Amino acid sequence: MTLETTDQSFADDVLKSTLPVLIDFWAPWCGPCRLAGPIIDTVANKMEGKAKVFKLNIDDNPQTTSKYGVSLIPTVMVFRNGKMEKQLIGLQQEATYLSALQ
Repeated sequence: MTLETTDQSFADDVLKSTLPVLIDFWAPWCGPCRLAGPIIDTVANKMEGKAKVFKLNIDDNPQTTSKYGVSLIPTVMVFRNGKMEKQLIGLQQEATYLSALQ
């Protein structure tokens, strides 16, 4: 299940997670983001219990967006133990997202 995170909850949701975290930086006006949405949801379902999957709306959460230098969307990042490990920019295939979490 894909969850939502915000500037206020990002530290607890992502940085303090004991599981790997995939976070999708997106915006509702972004066409490629809308295409990525169902793919991200499928990844979340396949990784349930093994990883957490969040979405962060960049328009509503400028602090986190700025902190991680997100300027192109969709941008997907994978965090482990509170540190950003991988960054994928642009629409990717499901296998790419799954592989990033392995």
